Amino acid sequence: MNKKILSLALICSSAQIFASDLPTVNLGMSSFVDGAVPAGTGWYAQTYFQNYSADSIRDANGDKVALPKSEIDYQSIVQQISYLSDVKVAGGNIGLNLLIPVLGHMDVDDGLNNQAIKSQRGMGDIMIGPFIQFDPIMGENGPKFSHRIEFQVNVPTGKYDRNKDINPSANAVSLDPYWSATYWFNPKWTASTRIHYLYNFKNDDPNYSFGDADDIQAGQAVHANFATSYAVSPQLRLGLNGYWLKQITDTQVNGEDVEGRKEQVWAIGPGAMYSFDQHDHLALNAYFEQDAENRPQGDSVIFRYIHHFH
Repeated sequence: MNKKILSLALICSSAQIFASDLPTVNLGMSSFVDGAVPAGTGWYAQTYFQNYSADSIRDANGDKVALPKSEIDYQSIVQQISYLSDVKVAGGNIGLNLLIPVLGHMDVDDGLNNQAIKSQRGMGDIMIGPFIQFDPIMGENGPKFSHRIEFQVNVPTGKYDRNKDINPSANAVSLDPYWSATYWFNPKWTASTRIHYLYNFKNDDPNYSFGDADDIQAGQAVHANFATSYAVSPQLRLGLNGYWLKQITDTQVNGEDVEGRKEQVWAIGPGAMYSFDQHDHLALNAYFEQDAENRPQGDSVIFRYIHHFH
């Protein structure tokens, strides 16, 4: 799952200077060998810790917003529980993912004693998704290709206050299905991707920056994670990882399109994964964001621990 644990809509004085309407999505939470499972069927637990630091919020032109400061630092934790069954459907095993995010420490500085950017911490929106993990295609020296599809649903169970600019919850249901795949160039070198399509339903209690609007519906978006890694030893993989987000339709307020609010960003950075054994893995991924529009631009470091119960 990046993911950003932020849902922002920001005004300064009475003028709208920044928009961020999209909900929490997976930006950089998945990386190496993402299209496969490390140890077959059964229960998995994954714990993510993210440290995100942005020294600016960008407007629709990619320029810094007109505030004395626009700095955001936060730490979040996501707990993921997965079950991969031995039930076969369409050439793969069916399973279920459940993710529970928590926005922990939050430090915001707008240079105005936080009069322009008001934030709160707390539980984020639960993400749940049934999936099919397809049987891998095998080569002479091991797997050559493995992939998965999941129908992920984001449920607005988190903390939300329309009078806050940064909320753990988007206060709206969203659908975020994806396809994930890994290709082995050889037994040591892999490339992986996870491609999402995001559709958002209406928020019937819009942020205060929308005035007396009855509802807001964030635009649709496409986002993807990508990674390549090389096994320098049986336990250690090193490589590059990144993510990309592009909002493709306008946000609607009271059913009418509002231009100038589409979001985008991309990031790239180094990563590593250490496998203690087949059942326990520790991953570290760093990301440096570029070309952000209508959202923060910063750096992210994500630790992830994966355990298979056996």
